[in-house]
Amino acid sequence: MKKHELMELPYAIEALEPFISAQTLGFHHGKHLNTYVNNLNALLPGSGLEDASLEEIVCKAQGGILNNAGQILNHNLYFAQFSGSPMATAPTGQTGKAITRDFGSFEAFQEEFLKKGTTLFGSGWVWLSAGPDGKLIITQEPNAANPLQKGLTPLLTFDVWEHAYYLDYQNRRADHLAALWKIIDWEIIEKRLK
Repeated sequence: MKKHELMELPYAIEALEPFISAQTLGFHHGKHLNTYVNNLNALLPGSGLEDASLEEIVCKAQGGILNNAGQILNHNLYFAQFSGSPMATAPTGQTGKAITRDFGSFEAFQEEFLKKGTTLFGSGWVWLSAGPDGKLIITQEPNAANPLQKGLTPLLTFDVWEHAYYLDYQNRRADHLAALWKIIDWEIIEKRLK
């Protein structure tokens, strides 16, 4: 059986401050994500998905297996897209061109993305994904859902579960989402697009 592991963060625990505190990152990565990993490993024996990748599990499973695998995949993509080093504030290259093509401007894209993130009722994720035709779209995915389940390629995501921001921002979800633009590593998003 394939054992799923807690991803290592590609930066120090305090590297995303003041936008995401070390305390929030410690709970979010070290507690929440770790729990999903442990739960999935406990649920997989006898499921027929013991050797499947996270992506395969998310597209085939249901119930607790799907919920835990989806949360692992979503969080892995989420944590990997950030950088503790100063980054470009807007994408260039293919990503920048595609955003301008499909949303009119980077600012228009940001506005729609943040609106979708702040208006998602309850818990979930807001995603920028590429469709099979290469067109970029923004989706709201509840709970542990992932755009892969709709045949899309996930590129960028903001976690709107309260555990992602409550210690730092309390009920100010919009402020949290607006701060995340300052730590996006657009080179990672560009690699996902390619």
